[in-house]
Amino acid sequence: MPKQPDWTAALTHLKAADPKLAVMIERVGPCLLEIRHTHSIFYSLLRSIVYQQLAGKAAATILGRVELVTAGEGYHPTPEQILSTPDERLRGAGLSQNKMLAVRDLAAKTLDGTVPTLRTANKMSDDELIDHISQVRGIGRWTVEMLLMFRLGRLDVLPVDDLGVRKGMQVTYNMRKMPDKFRMVKVAAKWSPYRTIGSWYMWRACELGRQK
Repeated sequence: MPKQPDWTAALTHLKAADPKLAVMIERVGPCLLEIRHTHSIFYSLLRSIVYQQLAGKAAATILGRVELVTAGEGYHPTPEQILSTPDERLRGAGLSQNKMLAVRDLAAKTLDGTVPTLRTANKMSDDELIDHISQVRGIGRWTVEMLLMFRLGRLDVLPVDDLGVRKGMQVTYNMRKMPDKFRMVKVAAKWSPYRTIGSWYMWRACELGRQK
């Protein structure tokens, strides 16, 4: 398995650029953001669709069942296997009607090239990937941003629609209310080119806020 990145340079930049973020970094400790190198883009997006609006344990169970009825236990399904699996088997694995249609559309758009291969994706900009992949039913900007951050390792992503990042920013900067998108972009401008790492700390700040 590829070695996980060393975030030292990113943390040095963030702490120097933003004193309030520096305080939160000291509270939280080292960045533990991991890149899922072993997942294909197709499987990463399939996983995201299954996990939408579900608790982690329930989603993991359904994902395991989808794998079982399509590719066999412990194997990641291919687009061809998803498309060749009857509707009733996918529904029987626990997918809602909407999610079943979404994973079928994901498979079809992977095969026709709308969803790029990893090699092609690595040559595309963040905005290009968002434009292409958000054409898939059930996938919006936020889902593609999670792919950019956790699978492709893009370092300058700011998911302004993420509630945890918004709440974490409110906690970190002692705001009276959660910031809107425009304020988030303004606050995070100084984090660039490491807004992904700054966002990871906002999630941790959100967790600390809940504990408090």
